[in-house]
Amino acid sequence: MNDPAATPATPAHASTSAATENGSAPAPVRRPRVRAPELVGKGGWLNTGGEQLSLTALRGKIVIVDFWTFCCINCLHVLDELRELEERHAETVVVVGVHSPKFVHEAEHAAVVDAVERYGVEHPVLDDPELATWKQYAVRAWPTLVVVDPEGYVVAQHAGEGHVHAIERLVEELEAAHGAKGTLRRGEGPYVPPEPVATDLRFPGKILALPDGGFLVSDTTRHQLVELAADGESVVRRIGDGERGLTDGGPEAARFNEPQGLALLPDGAVLVADTVNHALRRVDLTTGAVTTLAGTGEQWWQGAPTEGAAREIALSSPWDVAYFEGRVWIAMAGVHQLWTYDPVSGAVGVAAGTTNEGLVDGPAGEAWFAQPSGLAVSPDGTRLWVADSETSALRWVEADGDGAFAVRTAVGTGLFDFGHRDGPADQALFQHPLGVTALPGGSVAVCDTYNHALRRYDPATGEVDTLATDLREPSGAVLAADGSGEIVVVESARHRLTRLRLPEDAVRVEGVAHHTQRAATEVAAGVLSLDVVFQAPPGQKLDTRYGPSTRLLVSATPPELLAEGEGAGTDLRREVRLAGAEGAEGVLHVSAMAASCDEEGEYPACHVHQQDWGVPVRLTAGGADRLPLVLAGLDEGDEGNEA
Repeated sequence: MNDPAATPATPAHASTSAATENGSAPAPVRRPRVRAPELVGKGGWLNTGGEQLSLTALRGKIVIVDFWTFCCINCLHVLDELRELEERHAETVVVVGVHSPKFVHEAEHAAVVDAVERYGVEHPVLDDPELATWKQYAVRAWPTLVVVDPEGYVVAQHAGEGHVHAIERLVEELEAAHGAKGTLRRGEGPYVPPEPVATDLRFPGKILALPDGGFLVSDTTRHQLVELAADGESVVRRIGDGERGLTDGGPEAARFNEPQGLALLPDGAVLVADTVNHALRRVDLTTGAVTTLAGTGEQWWQGAPTEGAAREIALSSPWDVAYFEGRVWIAMAGVHQLWTYDPVSGAVGVAAGTTNEGLVDGPAGEAWFAQPSGLAVSPDGTRLWVADSETSALRWVEADGDGAFAVRTAVGTGLFDFGHRDGPADQALFQHPLGVTALPGGSVAVCDTYNHALRRYDPATGEVDTLATDLREPSGAVLAADGSGEIVVVESARHRLTRLRLPEDAVRVEGVAHHTQRAATEVAAGVLSLDVVFQAPPGQKLDTRYGPSTRLLVSATPPELLAEGEGAGTDLRREVRLAGAEGAEGVLHVSAMAASCDEEGEYPACHVHQQDWGVPVRLTAGGADRLPLVLAGLDEGDEGNEA
């Protein structure tokens, strides 16, 4: 997630952990063991049956501390990556989630409780709304995983996705070493599941109006689709058996995994964005039969193919779908792009976005998105509206001549600014919107999810107003097909559909503006040593078979902040030059990737480690001249309480 906290930089000295340009990685320097800080959070503990946990009480267990926030798609990926590890090492490993919010809404305790159930989190979670534990561990990015050994010492830190294989290797080593030493404690962990609640829907995601006047809803947490009658309440049928899985078949045998977006295809079938399966599924509305159209079931990683036969190309958390310009457009939240699926040729490919996370308009291939999560086509078919959730923005795609497309922004400024404010579009603010709905006359309704509101943007006037408040995490909406002029909204956190009459005169909210509360790192103008720390996992080495195994991409907002050092390279250590007056602020965008493979074996397993950082910085006399970012391993400059 390209929006980390910027904690004070560690003392400036050379890192021996960053991979070099030729692919070699120096051996880590021997360093004092660091005692893991205690876990504290004002919101208290979830999934523990009311018990208060501590690292002291967990002594003897291998503890994996997962710093996450529920808006972050990368954090959700890591939750899924951890599931098998938790199951295989249930007697020795305790995963502890530390919820560390970005948005104001995420600091609400009730919202964290909802998120833990919504995403099927089956381990203890500490609600840390004031980021107390985040600061103690000097975390810089969502997600970050910290491994603590059975004696309470930090032994590894990993930022981003794709590290679970490395952590499992480390877990196996720790099990062997501490088992022999007598410091490993086996047995059940402290997780206590919450009591299930009976409702027809449970955290539903998206909604589709059906030709017969009814509705199809993605019942996300229950891994099903639910068909409802025209009243929006009576259940007609369920599609899917309710268990996580990627299984085709009839409505009682098929399996989904947290499905979200729905779209009607020209042939009358429904296309489903099966988010955690990284797949597109097709539902025959007559029989309820489910088939897989696109995706391999595995998550796409940097360097993998981005176009080709749909069943042979990996996808990454498709969140919504819409039929536009003869193709199905896919909000590929997991890689901050829009892809397309061609029902005729059966091919998929990238249509817009670079995988960089942010807000940049222009030609589709050069634009930046940040977790696009909602799509809707304008009534005249000329615009594809996009809810770009992490930038709290409303954007659109339109044809730009010669078969090309361009991306524009109607409302929103970037990753750090959000709020609830109506008025001229260049001043209006949303907070993590997840859904958009095209309205008659050309305006568009926005499910302003974290503001619990339904908003409206009118391109004709350039104004934003508020249609309804007191919703609970609205995530999708459709116009009722009965000509009533009503809009049916998915109130995800109230587990229901709500009908609203579109008002003649909407409310205008003066509202408030928020900025992500992360202290900027104070750095000196001039040369800054940017040092991405990466240590290959135990039993692995950097993969140099086909050239350099590492990549580093650096840019800045505003661009003039970075006088030298912008662009791509293969060395994870780079000197950049910052320019500006004292007190000037901006964001360094850093994207790093490293590939490692098993040291032995005829067919070595290989893995990609990657993370994007967005580091807010402030130019200050006497500020740091080194910025370490840990991709995997430990930075020798880390500070802590020595044993």
